[in-house]
Amino acid sequence: MALINPHINFNGNAEEAFTFYKSVFGGEFARIVRFKDVASSEFPISEKEENKIIEINMELNGW
Repeated sequence: MALINPHINFNGNAEEAFTFYKSVFGGEFARIVRFKDVASSEFPISEKEENKIIEINMELNGW
């Protein structure tokens, strides 16, 4: 099985983009990490940014 690990940056619309990719390629999101999931006193996140995606993994069906 081929495996690719691209690193793509989005301007705040990663969730929208990956929902579109899922509709085109099929598959499921294997992992979604939002900024609020990694927030701490050393790494504070504003409310405006907390629901943005920092990492998303998608497994494609049949690829």
